[in-house]
Amino acid sequence: MIAIIDYDAGNLKSVEKALKKLGAEVVVTRDAETILSADKVILPGVGAFGLAMEKLHSFGLVEPIRAVAASGKPFLGICLGLQLLFDSSEEAPGCQGLSILKGSIVKIPKKEGLKVPHIGWNSLSLCNKATLFQGLSEEPYVYFVHSYYLKAQEPEIVAATTEYGVTIHASVEKGNVFACQFHPEKSGEVGLTILKNFVAI
Repeated sequence: MIAIIDYDAGNLKSVEKALKKLGAEVVVTRDAETILSADKVILPGVGAFGLAMEKLHSFGLVEPIRAVAASGKPFLGICLGLQLLFDSSEEAPGCQGLSILKGSIVKIPKKEGLKVPHIGWNSLSLCNKATLFQGLSEEPYVYFVHSYYLKAQEPEIVAATTEYGVTIHASVEKGNVFACQFHPEKSGEVGLTILKNFVAI
């Protein structure tokens, strides 16, 4: 069973729908015991870093998330869910993230011809033979919606990058912890393959 963490962030339904399409057993929950007993856990989300951390604390979800990440169970962060796994974000100065992975979230710099937020399809450059991208072409296209991006502290955890005026760490993998800045649930067949790879772990 896969638990999708509900902390009042957007985009839960589309993640649930994509997983059900793959035949996965899914529950959307903010119950700590259900999350801790799940086989796999997903932290999705669209929204603001500071408010999201506030919600995770208010629902008592910070320690269960850290416990799942430490337990060895497959854990996937999507979009804002990726950002929350790190230490801090320029979007919310002084607000500590989950600090499960090392790195910071920074604002996409303004550049002529590029709009922020970054909304749309971009190709990925895959690196480090990542688990989530098994069976995909060298430069798969995926769908992004974000104004801030990850600068991971450990280059070896970066699973994919993309270019949008700057090199963006678009996906990371470290042990049982996986995360994507893009939305696999909105990325067509490529995205379904990524989710299928996660379900199969």
